[in-house]
Amino acid sequence: MAKMGKYCKAYSIKDFRKFSQWTEKSENTRKETQEIDGKEIEVTRELTDEDFLYLQENYVVTDGIFQNENIIFDKVTPEWKDFCNNTLMFEIPVYESVVSASVENVKSES
Repeated sequence: MAKMGKYCKAYSIKDFRKFSQWTEKSENTRKETQEIDGKEIEVTRELTDEDFLYLQENYVVTDGIFQNENIIFDKVTPEWKDFCNNTLMFEIPVYESVVSASVENVKSES
């Protein structure tokens, strides 16, 4: 089953390819439908410099928004995390909980 993480960010594949230890599991790319000899068939798409991939919150790179599908790169090392954080400027946002004003008013009246 597809798992949606809390955060991912799209980057050009050209940016990922700047990492010296970058490798691609191109057999895991999303499938595309093409018509060949009058029949529609699913084929694995080829990654080009014009494509975008998704860097997930766990530092895995996917061809789509789901964390556990179409995994292109999963060699998560300290060097990879450093590259993501310092070169790609990848930063997972910290979401603070928002308390509505009406809840605060109730608390202050108690």
